[in-house]
Amino acid sequence: MTKTDAQGAKTGTSTGTPPAGSAALNPGDEAAPGTTGTGEDVCPDCHGKGRIDGAPCATCGGSGTVIRAVGGA
Repeated sequence: MTKTDAQGAKTGTSTGTPPAGSAALNPGDEAAPGTTGTGEDVCPDCHGKGRIDGAPCATCGGSGTVIRAVGGA
């Protein structure tokens, strides 16, 4: 299903790529950045350094942080 936003641009299309302007998810992310009920956490693999053995951490994409769900009921 395709929707249009206030400017008339199509949204919600399924092309297999994230919408323009959205951040790509890293393997360690539980949700997209800015998702309600989430927050940044230190990467469990590189411990916030962003690198492992001189190479960018695959879990956080080199940022040192991952997006995690907060709370949980």
